[in-house]
This record gives sequence, C-alpha cells and structure tokens, in this order.
Amino acid sequence: MYIAVCDDQIEEINSLTALLHKWQEEHHAFFHYKTFYNAADLLDSAEKERFSLYLLDVIMPGIDGMATAREIRSFDTAADIVFLTSSPSFAYESYGVRALEYLLKPITADLLFPLLDRLYLREQRPQEGLTLKTGVTLIRIPFSQLSFVEVNRKHLYFNLVNGQVKEVTGSMKDYEELLLSRTEFTRIHRSYIVNMLQIEELSPAGIRTFSGKNLPVSRLLYSQFQKEYMGLLFDRKKE
Repeated sequence: MYIAVCDDQIEEINSLTALLHKWQEEHHAFFHYKTFYNAADLLDSAEKERFSLYLLDVIMPGIDGMATAREIRSFDTAADIVFLTSSPSFAYESYGVRALEYLLKPITADLLFPLLDRLYLREQRPQEGLTLKTGVTLIRIPFSQLSFVEVNRKHLYFNLVNGQVKEVTGSMKDYEELLLSRTEFTRIHRSYIVNMLQIEELSPAGIRTFSGKNLPVSRLLYSQFQKEYMGLLFDRKKE
C-alpha cells in the first residue's frame, strides 16, 4: 500500500502516523506513506505518485476533504478514500465520491486497524476477474477495473476504469451470468451491464461513471436498479 495522510492539524498527523507505525510493527508488514498538511500539496503529488489509500480530513481550510476527494476521482477511480472527521454530517455526501469508510475522530487503533487489515489482506490475494479472448490474445480484466460492458450487434466493449476499451466478438450472454452473479454488477439496459461501484451520478435520465461516460437506464429497470445500487452502498458501509 502507498498511503496519503492529509490533515491540517499536526497533532492529528502525528497520531495517525503513530498508529500506522504500530500496525506495521504488530503485523510485520511494510507500506509507504506520505503526509500532507493541506489539500493543494496532496493533489499536486497525487497525480504523479498515485496513492492506493487516502486518509483525508474532511474539514480543512482552503480545499476541504470532499472537494479533494472529487478532484482525486477525476483522475483516479481505483484508490480507496477514507474520510476522518469529528462530525457525522458529511457521511451521506461521502457516497458521491465512493468513499470506502467514514471514521469519526478521535481515530483509534480499534477504528483504523480493522480497515488496514482488510486492505492488506485484499492486496495479498490475486484479484478476481474475467478473461477475454481476442484472436490469439488473452486479456485478464480484474472485476474492480471494469466500469461497464456494452453490446452492439455482435461486438462487446469492455470499458475499464482507466478509459481503455477492450473489444471482443460475441454476445452479452457469453458473460452476463458471470458478471450478474456478483453483487456489484447489474443490468441497466438491454445493451449495458454496469459496475455499480463505478457510478458517480444516478438519476432517471441515466448514470454517469467515474470514467466520465453517460449511459442510459431503461425505465422498466430503473426502480429495481436504484434499490440494488443503494443496497450495495449501504452493505459496503457495514463491512
């Protein structure tokens, strides 16, 4: 893991880094981290270094934590974002930037360590995904990196979170059973299956993904889709 810690209070930074060191010692594990006292410095560094986890204070002078997270999501949809704050009033807003957790200060080992345990274990496991075949080439796509799948006649377009598109010949039936067996994927239209964890905006008019794509939602499917989407987000908050 490569962790960015951002808080405008030096006491909070010192407390967090002490906890990070303690977790490393107890688990005999190693990760890098970098500290920032304002969001501007963090964002300047983030586009170059690509952190895997952001620990963000919400209330900061200048650019606050929510605005920082929205900016991060404009160039990085894969990193985990965890908000740290003394107020629960921003919890609902955190869904909009697909935050992993929302921790209330003071941050203790009981709060932070289970989160680090989960992320560390996730990094040790090979990512689950699907394999595409294009001619003689095999392409492995982790589910976490797949934004949505589009079918157009006899061609399937696998749109990744980084903007790349992998095209194969076939039908949606070749992959829908595998995708729809996972809670994060659902059908929003006869031509689209989407990863709900990659949705930035949702309305009856359609969805917008974190990769900037606007997709239609079938009127017949919208009500059930909305329930699945909200259910997924709240279930992840309980993990």
